[in-house]
Amino acid sequence: MESCRIFEMGCKEVISVSDGTRLGYVQDVEIQLETGKVSAIVIPGRLRLLGLLGREQDVVIPWEKIQRVGDDIILVDYRPVVFRNKRKEWRIY
Repeated sequence: MESCRIFEMGCKEVISVSDGTRLGYVQDVEIQLETGKVSAIVIPGRLRLLGLLGREQDVVIPWEKIQRVGDDIILVDYRPVVFRNKRKEWRIY
């Protein structure tokens, strides 16, 4: 069984296998305190208007959606849900 340190995960780019979207790099992980297992990875939201308007919401991907962890990338099964109305576009991750 291979192992990977949390620090090393931050150096891996996360890519969605559904459409090839580059989601970014792992910033944090969620750990279940009772079991000590990693339950999700967290990717910071994208900058809005070069960071002047802050960031979008962070992307939290459950561990079950991770398909493969390689040397340089992490492949995930990720599909954001997008709702559109007349005024705005809403994304639920």
